[in-house]
Amino acid sequence: MWNGFLKGRKSEQGLVAVEFALLAVPFFTLIIGIIEASLFFSSGIVLEGAASDAARLIRTGQAQTSADPQAAFEAKLCDEVGIMIDCADIQYEVIHINGDTFTAADQSEPQFDENGYLVPQGFNAGNSNDVILIRAVYRYEFLTPYLGSLMTGDASRNWINHMATVVLRAEPYNFGEQ
Repeated sequence: MWNGFLKGRKSEQGLVAVEFALLAVPFFTLIIGIIEASLFFSSGIVLEGAASDAARLIRTGQAQTSADPQAAFEAKLCDEVGIMIDCADIQYEVIHINGDTFTAADQSEPQFDENGYLVPQGFNAGNSNDVILIRAVYRYEFLTPYLGSLMTGDASRNWINHMATVVLRAEPYNFGEQ
């Protein structure tokens, strides 16, 4: 009786290793996918906050009255994204809306090239009381295979653009005038 039990026991010694080998790849792929999805959504939140904080420089006139408005805006944007996003990967545009109405800002659609990158329309922070549209775009490239394809529905893509848009009316600033 013990002889039969021991024979069965010997044949099961590698079973756990085989089960682990079969389950390890899908398990770790799932864990890494969850972590990457969290990083994806976190980077979008960081970009929204950075665009909002950098837009405040334009709303208050601090950017327009500085020596280099674009450099002041970009420095604030880069400071706010911190270690989460590489500032070199962010594309942005700051557009003065003709007619100074929020309705006209609704007509300003972003332009993208054939590879999905923003084609910026320049940097024009406007003046006091102008309506300004600020758009920042960050292209998130997924490391986990097929996660980007699942999120976009396009099998040939493994990336998604985050886009933060702020439309504001600049405050009536007149710095340096008495």
